Amino acid sequence: MSKQASNTNALDRTGTWTPIYYFVALLVVAVTVVPLLYVAIGGFRTTAQINNAPAGLPHPWVTVNYHAIIFSVTFWQDLMNSAVIAVIATTLTVAFGAMAAFALSRYTFRGREAIYAVFTIGLLFPASVAALPLYLVLRSIGLLETPIGVAFPETAFALPITIVILRPFMRAVSGEVEDAAVVDGATRLGFFWKILLPLSMPALTTVAILAFVTSWNAYLLPLIVFTNSVHFTLPLGVATFQTQYSQDTARILAFTAVSMIPALGFFVFAERRIVGGLSGSVKG
Repeated sequence: MSKQASNTNALDRTGTWTPIYYFVALLVVAVTVVPLLYVAIGGFRTTAQINNAPAGLPHPWVTVNYHAIIFSVTFWQDLMNSAVIAVIATTLTVAFGAMAAFALSRYTFRGREAIYAVFTIGLLFPASVAALPLYLVLRSIGLLETPIGVAFPETAFALPITIVILRPFMRAVSGEVEDAAVVDGATRLGFFWKILLPLSMPALTTVAILAFVTSWNAYLLPLIVFTNSVHFTLPLGVATFQTQYSQDTARILAFTAVSMIPALGFFVFAERRIVGGLSGSVKG
C-alpha cells in the first residue's frame, strides 16, 4: 500500500512540474526561433517598411531581395569557398583525430595520460588567443590567401574535442576483438583500419559533423588569413555585405537568412547522429 502511495506521490509531483517544463521549453524555442523568423521574414520587406514598423509583417511581400542574393555571383563564390575549406578541415580533423585517439586508447606507454590531458586542456583555448602568432606563422610559411591556411588551424583547434569523443569509443572495443584479429593475421594497422574504424563510425560521424559545422561558421580565422574578397567565406561575405549595404536593411536580412540555410539544414539533418555519437562517447 505504501509503495502505491509513493508512486502516486511521484506522479503528482511530476504532474505539478509538467506545465513549468513546457513553459521553459516554449521560452527556449521562442528565444531561439523568433530571431530567425524575424531575419527570414524581414528579407521579404523593404527597408522603408522596416523603418516604419520594425516588428510588422511584410505588406506587400517582396521577393526582390532574395532574388538578388540567390542570383548573386558573390554569394555562390563565398558559399563555395566555405564548402572547400570545411571539407578540407573536416577530412584532416577526422584523419588525424582518429589516429591520435587510436594511439591514446589502444597503446600503453609512458606519458599517455599526460598527452591526453594536453589535448583536453586544448578545449579551454579559443582561436582568438593565438590570433597574432598564428598570423605571423602563416605569413612566414606563405599560407595567407589560401584555403589551407584556414583549414590547418581549424583542424588544430578541432582536434581536442575530436580526440575526447573518439578515445572512449576506441577504448570500449574489447581487447578480445583485437586478439582475435591478430590471430587471424591482422596487423595493428589492419585492426585499426578494418575493425576499429567501422566500430567507431558513430563517433567518427559525430566529430565530422562538428568539425564541418564549426569550420563553416568560423569567422576569425578566415578574417586573419584572407584580405582578398575573392577568397572570402560565407561569414566574411555576410560581414562585408552588411558594410557595403549598410543603408539597405532588408537586403542585409535577406543575405543573412540565405546564408543560414546551409548550416541550419545540415545541422538539422545530422542532429540525431551528433546526439548518438556524444551519448556513446559518455557511456564509453
